Formats: sequence, C-alpha cells, structure tokens
Amino acid sequence: MSSTLPPAANNGPTGSGAGASSSAAAPTFSPLYQQIKALITRSLQSGEWKPGELIPSEVELASRFKVSQGTVRKAIDELSAENLVVRRQGKGTFVATHHEARAHFRFLRLKPDAGEVHAGDSRVIEVKRLRAPSDVARLLDMKVSDSAVYIKRVMSFDDVPTILEEIWLPGVIFKGLTAERLIDYKGPMYGLFETEFGTHMIHADEKIRAVAASKDEAWLLQVGSGSPLLSVERVSFTYGDKPVEVRRGLYVTDRHHYQNELN
Repeated sequence: MSSTLPPAANNGPTGSGAGASSSAAAPTFSPLYQQIKALITRSLQSGEWKPGELIPSEVELASRFKVSQGTVRKAIDELSAENLVVRRQGKGTFVATHHEARAHFRFLRLKPDAGEVHAGDSRVIEVKRLRAPSDVARLLDMKVSDSAVYIKRVMSFDDVPTILEEIWLPGVIFKGLTAERLIDYKGPMYGLFETEFGTHMIHADEKIRAVAASKDEAWLLQVGSGSPLLSVERVSFTYGDKPVEVRRGLYVTDRHHYQNELN
C-alpha cells in the first residue's frame, strides 16, 4: 500500500469568472490524523493486516506515513474507539476480531435480568438461497434479481427460546454457506463470516418496535399467540459503509431486557 497521504482540498480559485467564487462550495480540509486514520483503515480493508493480527507500532507507522507519532496515536485512538483495533497493554495494537470474547456480545444488546451475559444455543431451522425481496435488496444495496442467502434460527438461553431471527446475506459474498456449516461451527456467527468469507462486521444500525407474536412465531418461541415481543431490525456494515447483512429478530423479554449505551 502506498504511504502517500490523500490529497488535501484545493485552496486555489475554483472558478474562472469573478462571480464563480461566490457560488462555489467552500473547500473542506481533513485533519492530518484523519488522513492517517483513512490510510490505516484502507490497509485493514485490503487485508494487509488480518483480524487478530498485530499491526505495526506507532513509531513504525509514523515513519511509514512521514508524520509524528502523536498524529498516529490520535488516529489509532479513534480506530480503537470504533472497535476496529484493540490495544493490549505491553503487547501492541491488534486488528479487532469477532473471535474475541469481548466482541461476542457487541452487536447483541439483549441482557439477562439476572446473572451474567453468556452465549446462547443456536438452532438453525432453515438455510436457503433465493432472490432477495425488494425491501431486503434495498437495504443491502442489491438488485431484486440478485441471489441472497436466507437463514432462520432460534437462539435459546438456559434452554429457553428467546430470539427468533431471520438473516439475509448477499449471495455473491457468502457462496458456500450452508445449514451444515452453520450447525458444525461452534464459534460466533460473525466469527465464521470473518474467517471463511472475509467479511468483518464494523458497525450496525437498528430499528426497534413492539409487536405481537403470530401463531407460528409463538410456537417457535414457546410463548402464547399474541404475546408481546421486541422486534429488532439490524443492518450491519463492513468497511466502506457497505451493507452486508439484514437481521430481523424477535426477542422474548420475560427474563431479558434491551440495553444500550448512549454517548
């Protein structure tokens, strides 16, 4: 990867006539540390440093990009705050990975009312490849005719069915994903996506509303028909704000609650 900094905005005239400058948009400038952050992110995206790997030290990166160590540190600080990298005292900075225990519940905000958060058991009901429905295609920036992978599963905690999920993934990225592979894999689903399909979930947007359980949903979750459920629609993104997953979950909240941190 080239260590050349992204070009700064042109500070010169933007028009040839006297009145052009009054109508032209004012130039925008990116702070130097933001430019370094963009370069490091580009290396993460390209796979120069893979999930779980140690990245070069601040001194090495400062030399590579021909900037001060303080500038690199500020860029790394932001990447760490965004969970793209993980600092480890005395060891260095590593590319974040969904295989780390600390990342397992990053995208799951359902917490038990009592006891500690722990991994649930997944029962895969269905996996199939089909054309993406129009609403899913729009969220994933796909054509309706494009292939998608559809997954339906139930997550149980302490043997109690708690989450019913429908997951949609771009077929072109997740070729070869089968029910057998999901059942055999014992780690977190996002860890599987990261390791075998080269797709690292960076951030997500969620929409939450209250709904009533349909007859089929109630049967799968072992609750009464019409029981109140928490509906959570999540769109997850990888590098470059590229949407790569639509996940629609129905949560039973008799023993759990949804918890988020607002900063």
